[in-house]
Formats: sequence, C-alpha cells, structure tokens
Amino acid sequence: MSEDELVIHLPFHIRRDGTWLYRGTPIRRKAMLCLFASCLDRDHQGRYWLRTPTEAGVIQVDDVPFLAVELDFRGCSEKTQTLCLRTNLDEVLCVDEEHPLLCDWDRPADGATVPYIHMRVGAGGQPILARISRAVLFELAALAVPGCVGGEPCLGVWSRGTFFPLSRLPDDTVGDIEEPCA
Repeated sequence: MSEDELVIHLPFHIRRDGTWLYRGTPIRRKAMLCLFASCLDRDHQGRYWLRTPTEAGVIQVDDVPFLAVELDFRGCSEKTQTLCLRTNLDEVLCVDEEHPLLCDWDRPADGATVPYIHMRVGAGGQPILARISRAVLFELAALAVPGCVGGEPCLGVWSRGTFFPLSRLPDDTVGDIEEPCA
C-alpha cells in the first residue's frame, strides 16, 4: 500500500470565500470553526490536515483556509507604521518579517495579483496562509507608496520597518521614487 492509500479523507471542505463545510453543510458556530482552525496543519506535499487528539485526515481547501477581512494600522509615518490584519476567524496578525505579505507583484500592471499573509508554517514546512480580501486590498492600495525591491520599482506598504511590495509601479510614475532603484 502506498502512503496515499493510507490517508484518511475527512468530509471537510473550505471554500475560496472562507466558508467551512462539513459533509456539504456550512459550519456556523464560530467557536467550532476556531477549534478546527487551531487543529489545521499542512504537510510537505501541500495538503491540509485536521489533526485532533482522536483522528487526523486530509481536508479539501479550494485556495487557502483563511481570509484577512479587516486592516488596522497605527503609526504616523510610513516606515514606522504597523499594519495588523484580522482573519475571518478573528486571529490577528501584524505584518512583519514573521508574518509577511506575499504577492506575485512583478507582473504587468494590468494583471491582477492576489496577496496573502503568512500565518504560520505547517509541520511539513509548507506555509499556512490567509488571502487578503478585496476590501482590505483596497485599503492597502490606499496606503501604498513607491519603493524598490530587487532593483525594481514597485508600489508597496511599510509595516514594522519592512517594505512589502504589492504591484509594479506604473511606468508614468517611476520618477516619483525618492531614491532611485539600484
């Protein structure tokens, strides 16, 4: 028997919109969702697992298991501000080197990118992420400033002294960067 044949598949499904289903029915009790979320893990193959004291099994996740649904920022200057995100299950993460914003930002400006925040690392070394909701993305865009990453001009946000790129800088605004990209 192969390892995949021994894997138990539990009847849980997390949809792209953050809805958790059990046997096709939405789980509505927040306390129950938070309990299941605390048992969520990810293996080296990228599969999501629910690991409870009594059983463990693979579950289906359409994209990522969490959504960042609210942004709170504090501080009076870009570089010293702190951006904190609340997930759909009320976990609060402050954007920093341990919880970076991840975005495939270096693509043409007309291509939509989907940013994520790194929540934690699963037992298999794979990240467990939360997708940034559209409303939070618009708030981040309002805070975005020109910057450079890897010598490329981009738009991004500062949090706890670190710059996180969100998108390419439009060609007509490359001259707006205070310090030219090296």
